[in-house]
Amino acid sequence: MKTSIQHKNKSFLVDLSQPLDISLSVRGDDKNPIAWYLEHPRIKPVVDGDFVGKVTEGASTNFNNIYFNPHGHGTHTECVGHITKEFYSINDSLKTFFFTAKLVSIEPLKIEGDQVIILEQIEKYLERGDAEALIIRTLPNYIEKRTRKYSHTNWPYLSENAAKYIRDCGVKHLLIDLPSVDKERDEGKLLAHKAFWDYPKNTRFDASITELIYVSNKIEDGNYLLNLQIASFENDAAPSKPILYRLE
Repeated sequence: MKTSIQHKNKSFLVDLSQPLDISLSVRGDDKNPIAWYLEHPRIKPVVDGDFVGKVTEGASTNFNNIYFNPHGHGTHTECVGHITKEFYSINDSLKTFFFTAKLVSIEPLKIEGDQVIILEQIEKYLERGDAEALIIRTLPNYIEKRTRKYSHTNWPYLSENAAKYIRDCGVKHLLIDLPSVDKERDEGKLLAHKAFWDYPKNTRFDASITELIYVSNKIEDGNYLLNLQIASFENDAAPSKPILYRLE
């Protein structure tokens, strides 16, 4: 199934039958990725007296409760409401779902005991107007990211200047394969979040950050069409399923 797309005086062909899923699913066991000092999600059948919502227990249907945290248990997309006193919902902030996207692979630099993606690295791959979305795959890119326990690991993060540059290049949607664009323990500064959203001076309410993605090594760096779909939660963040399509 191929479609033709026109965007800013350019035309692309996209094969919609060849999606590239870069999301991590939520599962109810310890194989789930975990961040922010949480336990793994729970997916359990409803129990009400003698009723157990499980076909193998005699019910007519499987009927599960799911307990999870979108920020710590899988791919999620968040709006500026993640860092504001005022309530803003990702379900209201994200109104369109297809974007031109650029995928880049970057190995963070070791700086004073941290691993940091800095401005000079981003400048090598991104120029103003290149894409509406930027997807950062950190290197090395082991498959263990799909099940990694990130708490207390001081994961890599994005420098404030790098986040500012990404914003100034016109990127509205930033995706990364880490639990946060910021340092795990940063005393609540959230420098990269604030820089990307330009908060609080010129807040970009229509911009989003998607974290805890996983981009297979089979997917090459380059330009794509991104379909960024979220679950309809009235919350600062929601589970999401970003899908890439190659451009022809």
